[in-house]
Amino acid sequence: MTESNDSRPWPTELRLSKDRRVLTVAFDGGATFALPAELLRVRSPSAEVQGHGPDERKTVPGKKNVTITAVDPIGNYAVRLIFDDMHSTGIFTWDYLLELGETQERVWQDYLGELAAKGMTRG
Repeated sequence: MTESNDSRPWPTELRLSKDRRVLTVAFDGGATFALPAELLRVRSPSAEVQGHGPDERKTVPGKKNVTITAVDPIGNYAVRLIFDDMHSTGIFTWDYLLELGETQERVWQDYLGELAAKGMTRG
């Protein structure tokens, strides 16, 4: 995003579903996204998943039933999501959550394609 800091969408609500499988994020501009735990886990912004460059990003299989066990604030710019598989190193900034929400369908289809190409499954 090239907007100034004060014009960026700001989260007004983060709500974890009762089954802990969906994080709903609402922004002050009116956008609301229901982000599945599986998507958040396999696209975690952590170095463990993303590597240290675009060509190092990992395909993470077997997360179909993953849940979010905690949502911890990090300053006023992000949250750390802790998953039931013990993954806890991803810092999800507001900008990243917004981007993931806006591109969710494409990112999901890309992920499914990567799994298929590598002979991996969601289960």
